[in-house]
Amino acid sequence: MTDKQAAYPTDRHYTREHEWIAVQGGVGTVGITYYAQSELGDVVFVELPEKGQALVAGEEFGTIESVKAVSEVYAPVSGEVLEGNPSLREHPEKVNSDPYGEGWLLKVRIGSPKELEGLLSAEQYHAFVEEEAN
Repeated sequence: MTDKQAAYPTDRHYTREHEWIAVQGGVGTVGITYYAQSELGDVVFVELPEKGQALVAGEEFGTIESVKAVSEVYAPVSGEVLEGNPSLREHPEKVNSDPYGEGWLLKVRIGSPKELEGLLSAEQYHAFVEEEAN
C-alpha cells in the first residue's frame, strides 16, 4: 500500500471539512481523515452524539479535543446515529493511530443516499488537501 492509498482510501467519500464516510448496506461509518488528525495533533477527548440522535448533513455532531485545540466534527450525510465508537472513551488516541480503522467515530443509518453524490472522491479530496496546503 502506498502512502497516498493509506492517506486517501478509495473506498469512501470525503467532505471539505475532513470527515470520511464508508457505506455498506445503507449504514455509513464516519470518521476524520488522516490529514485532519495530523493537523489536530494528539487527540485527548472525543465527544459524540447519543444513539438515536438525528444528524443533518453539514451540521456539527460532536467535537474532538487535542493538545492543540477543540475542533468540531460535521455530518457528511443526514441520518440517525446507530452507535458511537465506545473505545474512544478510554482510547481517544485511536483517532490518531488508525483514523480509517479503529479510530472511527460513529455509525449512521443514512437518511438520503443521494447526499453521498455531493461528497468528494479520494482523488478529489487529495487534490483539495493539496490545494488547501498551498
